[in-house]
Amino acid sequence: MEERLVNQKLTSFDDEEQTLRPQKLSEYVGQSELKEMLNIYITTAKIRHESLDHVLLYGPPGLGKTTLAYVIANEMGTKVKVTTGPALTRPGDLASILSSLEEGDILFIDEIHRIPKVIEEILYSAMEDFAIDIVMGKDSGAMTLRIDLPPFTLVGATTRFGDLTAPLRDRFGIVHQLNYYNNEELQQIIKRTSKIFNYSIDEDASLELAKRSRGTPRIANRLFKRIRDFAQYKFEDTISVETTDYALNKLNIDQSGLDQTDRRYLEVLIERFNGGPVGLEALAATISEETVTLEDVNEPYLLQEGFITRSSRGRVATEKAYEHLKIKRGGMLWE
Repeated sequence: MEERLVNQKLTSFDDEEQTLRPQKLSEYVGQSELKEMLNIYITTAKIRHESLDHVLLYGPPGLGKTTLAYVIANEMGTKVKVTTGPALTRPGDLASILSSLEEGDILFIDEIHRIPKVIEEILYSAMEDFAIDIVMGKDSGAMTLRIDLPPFTLVGATTRFGDLTAPLRDRFGIVHQLNYYNNEELQQIIKRTSKIFNYSIDEDASLELAKRSRGTPRIANRLFKRIRDFAQYKFEDTISVETTDYALNKLNIDQSGLDQTDRRYLEVLIERFNGGPVGLEALAATISEETVTLEDVNEPYLLQEGFITRSSRGRVATEKAYEHLKIKRGGMLWE
């Protein structure tokens, strides 16, 4: 299946993302309340010569959760080990990573909601007691080996806060939600990216790109690279608003940042299901998309921007969705 430019998750388009990551809190744009709180927690932990409390970050993909894990490590002067929930399939996988940590290190687990139950139970003692118990052998010959760990900080990231069990959530001392970025914040990120790539962009062009980046830095950076291609093809030294608009239209990203899948979602919801309510499974089957993709990638932005509402009965298109697609209620097109 073709990869989407406005997919908030990491894709093959994002090979250079590491070079774009800010290294310090002072360089990190947006999420001002979270930054203020992290600065307090990090400063006081360093004064006490302690590791930072475990941190849980949640919100839609592409908003900077992974970047914050690296920033925290840099601010604390420690190293970061990175893994994902799906990669931890056996107790030995987690034990191997934990036993390699040094005092104060950061262990970042992305998609932490997807760790198996057996791994989660091992994490409990690791997070609380800085020790893990490994069962060796079977049946009557089984014995438990206790491994002491240096104090470390677990940074967990999830797009599905509600899927985490209460015992796991309760073991995080610092819990924060990341929100979509406003246009001004995205403009700052776009200008920073422009400097890193040494390719200038007009003020109006950066604003146009910001407006069509779904409030998501990862998408803004990804689209910048594609627009740069158009500008270089036209031998432009600076990305203009005209080239930006032309490129985004060619990439099928409209003035609200919706792509073909978003518009298809709304069209099917309105035309096939009379605006709803309709269940996610029926929508996914009709537009041939996975339910998890619609729920994690499409719907958060459509909800944020007021194109749909969601209830126990299903998804419902709002008046804004009808107006955006120029469809009157009853199926008629606006003139």
